Amino acid sequence: MTSTPDTAMSERDISAAEYVIGLLDLEARSAAEALIKRDASFAALVQAWENRLEDLNEAYDPVPAPNLLPQIEVRLFPQPARASKGWLPALLGFGLTTAAAIAVVAFFALSPAKPSLVAELSADASPLRYTASLTETELTLTRLEGGDAQPGKDYELWLIEGDNAPVSLGVIGASYKIVMPKLEPGYVLAITLEPAGGSPSGKPTGAIVAAGALKSS
Repeated sequence: MTSTPDTAMSERDISAAEYVIGLLDLEARSAAEALIKRDASFAALVQAWENRLEDLNEAYDPVPAPNLLPQIEVRLFPQPARASKGWLPALLGFGLTTAAAIAVVAFFALSPAKPSLVAELSADASPLRYTASLTETELTLTRLEGGDAQPGKDYELWLIEGDNAPVSLGVIGASYKIVMPKLEPGYVLAITLEPAGGSPSGKPTGAIVAAGALKSS
């Protein structure tokens, strides 16, 4: 008896197609990427689906994205403790009276710290726009354009240095402040759209919706 060829897609074929289309969650996608490296036949299935779907890319214009994701682990250092006996004794040591010393302390306490670094965060394909300013101790973000994240999603802020991987600074809203060590110009701030509560893996999983490099103010 002659058998009829089975035209149904195999489970491996379906997995390859879902990988190419982008339907897999993070865990399944990581498993597929590992399988591509060790299984030549599965890698060939993926390549075949990429070739089949290549024509669909012609319907979309290319959108440049900030070069952020190739970077691997950043090292953040805690704010160093200031060895000081306090402002008032120090000022008195310069010969100021107690009243004058207190006035000087009050002046500096009430004066806002001047930002040492600033950044504009945006992306061509996104309406979201933030400004960022960094003093010696604090990073502040303010949203200028764009609304809240869609239901079930959150915006998450990432800090990137050079070729290091993004490090999460937490989920953000219309405004945001965080204590930060002193950074140098060139550090990149990026915002991605993540599941509610932030990325479950500690690494960016969603689209970059705004990014910008810190520069001297």
